[in-house]
Amino acid sequence: MERVRVGVAAREAATEGRVGELASLSAHLSAATARWLELVWEMREEGDSSDLQAFLAWRCGITGREAREFLRVAEALQELPVTRAAFARGELTFTKVRALTRVATGSSEEGLLELAGALTASQLERALRAFRRVAAEDAAHAHELEYVDYYVDDDGTLFLRARLAAEDGTLLIRALEAARERVLERRRVERATTANDPQQQQQAEAEAGGASVVPPRPARVEALLDLAEASLASASEPRRERARVVVHVDAAALCTDGRGRSELEDGPLISPETARRLGCDADVVAQIERDGLPLSVGRSRRSVPPALRRLLEARDGHTCCFPGCERRRHLQAHHREHWAHGGETSIENLVLLCFQHHRVVHEGGYTVEGAADSGIRFRNRHGIVWPLAPPRPPPARADDLLAQNHAHGLRIDPNTNRNGSYGDFDLQRTVAAISSAAA
Repeated sequence: MERVRVGVAAREAATEGRVGELASLSAHLSAATARWLELVWEMREEGDSSDLQAFLAWRCGITGREAREFLRVAEALQELPVTRAAFARGELTFTKVRALTRVATGSSEEGLLELAGALTASQLERALRAFRRVAAEDAAHAHELEYVDYYVDDDGTLFLRARLAAEDGTLLIRALEAARERVLERRRVERATTANDPQQQQQAEAEAGGASVVPPRPARVEALLDLAEASLASASEPRRERARVVVHVDAAALCTDGRGRSELEDGPLISPETARRLGCDADVVAQIERDGLPLSVGRSRRSVPPALRRLLEARDGHTCCFPGCERRRHLQAHHREHWAHGGETSIENLVLLCFQHHRVVHEGGYTVEGAADSGIRFRNRHGIVWPLAPPRPPPARADDLLAQNHAHGLRIDPNTNRNGSYGDFDLQRTVAAISSAAA
């Protein structure tokens, strides 16, 4: 009997040790995540990357949606010093911090932190959702506040802003999500087609592990554009011409990077490099002017004729040629040497690129050059050939994380993480406490 009691005590001690290590490592991970967010914000403030969300997704192995959420939380924490400090000490998990940043302000964060320490993460999220519903405007007032607005920024980027009542917003979200599902299904079919095609599968395997400088266009962005195209091509307007983007650009600006007009019709100015990208695979109309008045207008001609386009698609396998990219829709023919600079519109001078990588090559300063092994290769503006995959991170150990946090002056133990009380809680009283703290 004594031996049995000793065995049970040993197992209980081992379990307690594992639980303590589990809780300690959780707090260490929270502190490390807080430090990671600080580094992310420093990069944003110092302008280390023009597209930080895409860079984080690529370099840190996360999705674009996760990167966007991390950036949102990092920005919100700049106005919440007490929450940021508790997060940095490992007292709060990222899940709790993420929930708090949707409600907390500089004046209410201390009261909300007390609740966050007493509640579990799921309880806190549930209580904050209930509080936001209680604090929302009534339905009539919500309709009065509805609007849809847009504007074009100085760099030509379109910003959309809208506020809709709950039922109308739900309708829009359902339409957008349905379009997103169609986009995802289309991508699945494309991947299946590639898998069933030995030639395309061999090409995909040769590029396995590749990564692109910019992640694929988000599915919701493509879904929104599909909705717009479907609206313009609706059956109720069968004769309506497909929407076009008209660019007015002077020859000097297009050919020699000199002075001259380069602008969208009824829109903002654009850079000559953007005009060259748009002109890679487009209808081109030459117009001769004198003193701003047109003297003659030439016939419209297609930069890349349909027959040549079919040859190009067959050669490149109907796939973007940028390393690691597998996009097969919305591909554009890129002139390695632009026709405005004397480059020929020939299959030797053309390469298929998706919309995003076509933009990267032009506005991002990339060049496409020949390579003996792979046919072409991409070199960035610093002269570095783009790798097929991001550099691998060094092997990680829990001891390294603990030592790093210790070096930052953190003293973490199993009780550092304020995990809250597991079990039932009074939602109504909790929402009242949140209302009091946020008042």
